[in-house]
Amino acid sequence: MKEETRRLFSIVDKISHVRVAVWGDFILDEYITGCTRRISREAPVLILSFQKKEFALGGAGNALLNLLALGVDAVPIGVVGDDEAGRAIASILGAAGADTRSLLVVKGYPTPLKTRVLAGEDNTKKQQILRIDRDGHVPETAGLTKRLTAALAKAGRTADALLISDYHYDTVRGDLYPGVLAEFKSQDKPVTLDSRFRLLQFPGVTVATPNEPEVEEALKISLAAGEPAVRKAGTSLLRKLRSPALLITRGSKGMALFEKGRPPLFLPVSGPADIVDVTGAGDTVISVLTAVLAVGAGPADAARLANAAGGIVVMKKGTATLSPLELKQALVSEP
Repeated sequence: MKEETRRLFSIVDKISHVRVAVWGDFILDEYITGCTRRISREAPVLILSFQKKEFALGGAGNALLNLLALGVDAVPIGVVGDDEAGRAIASILGAAGADTRSLLVVKGYPTPLKTRVLAGEDNTKKQQILRIDRDGHVPETAGLTKRLTAALAKAGRTADALLISDYHYDTVRGDLYPGVLAEFKSQDKPVTLDSRFRLLQFPGVTVATPNEPEVEEALKISLAAGEPAVRKAGTSLLRKLRSPALLITRGSKGMALFEKGRPPLFLPVSGPADIVDVTGAGDTVISVLTAVLAVGAGPADAARLANAAGGIVVMKKGTATLSPLELKQALVSEP
């Protein structure tokens, strides 16, 4: 075994000893599966014979499940509604072993719900034919602000790292962020960021993990020119974020790590090229990255392990997690 692989193995073994707080938007993914029978007489639409309904977690929930699967003591800090979707999220997290006391219930707030309808014949692979999104924005009330502030303050005292998962449902508050960041940074604890639409509104994080479309949106540029454009954009974004490091995920082209004072590190995609499903892969990447930084490893080793983890989950259907053993096996199989 190579020296680098042994070092990465050692880091993986330490992951189960850390505690990570996950502050972000908790989303429920609902999958309704049916069998196609005929066309309706009422309108030119398919009639489905209902077969089953399943739930999975998206956003911060998926990131937290990834941490739990790695053996990390992961704590959710977020908001759900007093509704079926909110109760389902709390139930899934509780069954996975998470302490959900900082998952705050707010009456009247509709828990974000993404319903996907899948259809097909009995003996064929079901295909998604419709998606319905129910969006809700977290209200800014004095009572909720107080509860969130208390939960984040406790995390600052007890967690080894903070993962911010921002899907723009306003759980991650701009007015609370500076104080939270200062608390973690004063103790030299890493803060990582995955923000779908507001990347530049959270400067100073230890590492942000945007994908290429998010970089293009933040900088109002195109990365169609490939690696040279990514180099220029990464350098610019690192400066704008005022962060020690930045990890750009590039899909089938791998990842690019930018660190202050160092040349960019381009990592080729890990694992087979025939990807099954990229859903939730970004959540896995930031989860592994955060856990590795929490044990005291550097951004380069964190990026390598996150890259290997991403290569594993894209070979699985839907939002997926991985175990420490799977991560080690991926490291051994890397050329």
